[in-house]
Amino acid sequence: MSKIALVTGGSAGIGRNATLTLAKAGYTVVATGRRQDALEETANLADGTVDPIASDVTDEASIDALFAAIQSNHGRLDVVFNNAGNNVDTTNFGDLTLQDWNTVIDVNLTGAFLIANRAYRMMRDQSPQGGRIINNGSISAHVPRPGSAPYASSKHAITGLTRSISLDGRQHSISCGQIDIGNAASDMTAKMGGGVPQADGSMKPEPTMSVQHVGDAVLHMANLPLDANILFMTVMSSAMPFVGRG
Repeated sequence: MSKIALVTGGSAGIGRNATLTLAKAGYTVVATGRRQDALEETANLADGTVDPIASDVTDEASIDALFAAIQSNHGRLDVVFNNAGNNVDTTNFGDLTLQDWNTVIDVNLTGAFLIANRAYRMMRDQSPQGGRIINNGSISAHVPRPGSAPYASSKHAITGLTRSISLDGRQHSISCGQIDIGNAASDMTAKMGGGVPQADGSMKPEPTMSVQHVGDAVLHMANLPLDANILFMTVMSSAMPFVGRG
């Protein structure tokens, strides 16, 4: 019987690639996101089994319905890639609005909490017990870009969430790790070729890497037995400004 995986943000970019990579490796993947049509596009691209179920990570009732569907359709959950995220335009901290802050925090942190929390409960209560939660952090979980307080704050918080789940999960055979991604080529990084803000106030293009490297890394983490864990993994474009940033 194939293992059951859930990927949030599965309609595009990193989430779509992770969904397709896991499906090709033999997982049955529940891909979720807000747009059913885009999720069905992901499923149609898969060399394997993908179950597209639309949901909104900021809506508790929607997430509860998602997990009820996973239980009904598949009976258990083995792996979660907690990937959904968003951002707002680069904005100096003094000019940020509460709306901008909430736009990012509601998805990147509260949404990640809701997915991880419901996944934890399902993994704790199923038989055999246990599973793996992989949180999508970022290079911004370590160092911010200029004008990115909401995003950087949300990703720093994901690190605390990862550590807490990893600790609490020991008694229930639930492993939790985090993948910190730097400049994977996707719609979100397309603008990097034209220049992005640097710490010295300049705008410079930055190198990117194939998103497939992220999918392969997620698969590697997912395939570990539950008595082993990659707590933190950084996968980044080798020449991007991270070591020495600023």
